[in-house]
Amino acid sequence: MEANKILSADLLDIVFEGRNKAYGAYELRRGYRKRLLTALSVLFALFALLVTGYLLANKFGSADSGKPMISQDVQLTEIKPETEEAPPPVTKPVEPPKAATIRNTQLVIVRDQDVKEDEKPPEVDKLDDTKIGTINQDGIKDDGIPAPPIDEGKGIVEAPKRDQTDYDQTFTKVEIESTYPGGMAAWMRYLNKTFLYPDEAQEQDVQGTVVVQFIVDKTGVVTDVEAVSGPPQLRAEAVRVIKLSGNWTPAQQNGRQVKSYKKQPIQFRLESR
Repeated sequence: MEANKILSADLLDIVFEGRNKAYGAYELRRGYRKRLLTALSVLFALFALLVTGYLLANKFGSADSGKPMISQDVQLTEIKPETEEAPPPVTKPVEPPKAATIRNTQLVIVRDQDVKEDEKPPEVDKLDDTKIGTINQDGIKDDGIPAPPIDEGKGIVEAPKRDQTDYDQTFTKVEIESTYPGGMAAWMRYLNKTFLYPDEAQEQDVQGTVVVQFIVDKTGVVTDVEAVSGPPQLRAEAVRVIKLSGNWTPAQQNGRQVKSYKKQPIQFRLESR
C-alpha cells in the first residue's frame, strides 16, 4: 500500500493488504460491528416486550383482585345428643294369694262355759280344705296342688351350646394356617439346599411357578402331596421337595391342632445367560 494512503486507510485494509479478501475472513470482520448492533437491538426489543407484558398482566390482574369476595356462611347442624333409653320399669312380684288357715288350738279340758269363742277347736269338716296355721285367716281353699314358683324377673339362664365341630376332618379353611418350622427364612434355606433344577427344563429354558397341594395332619406330618399347576417339566421336582420337607407346624381351629389342606407355591427361575 502506498505511504500516502496508510493514514486514511481502514485497519482491515492494512491487515489484509496483499491477501485474498474474497476468502471470507475479511467479510466476517468487516460486518462484525453491524451484526453486533443488530443482535443488541433484538435483545433490547425482546426485553422491552417482556416488561410491557408483565406490567399489563399486573394491571389487569389487580383489577380483578379488587372485586369483593362473596363468602357464604356455613350453618352447622346442631347434633342432638342421643336420648338414653329409659330402663324398663321394675315390676314388683305378684304376691301369691293367701291360703285359708285355722289356728292350731292347744287342747285343754275345761268346762264349756269357760271356753272362749276364738279358742274353740276347729270343726273336723273344715280341716279337709284348710291348712293348719298359727292364726285364723280367710283365703283360698287348699286343693292339694303346689303353686308354681314365683318369677322374680331374673330370666332364664341358657346352658352353653355344645361345640358340634368335627375336629377329625380335613379342614380347607382354618383360623391359623400350617407353617414351615422357622418361618419363611428357614423355608428359603431349605429350598436352596434341597432344590435341583431338572436338566430337561434347563435345556428347554422352562421356568415358572408350581403350586403344590398337600395335607398337614395334627402332628405336622405331610401327606397326599400333589402338584396342581405349573409347567409339567417342573412338577416332579416340586413334589419331591415338599415330601422331603419334614414335619410342619399344624394348623389350628378353635385352639385345637387340626388336619388341613395346604397350598405352597415354589418358583423356578433360571439366571439370565
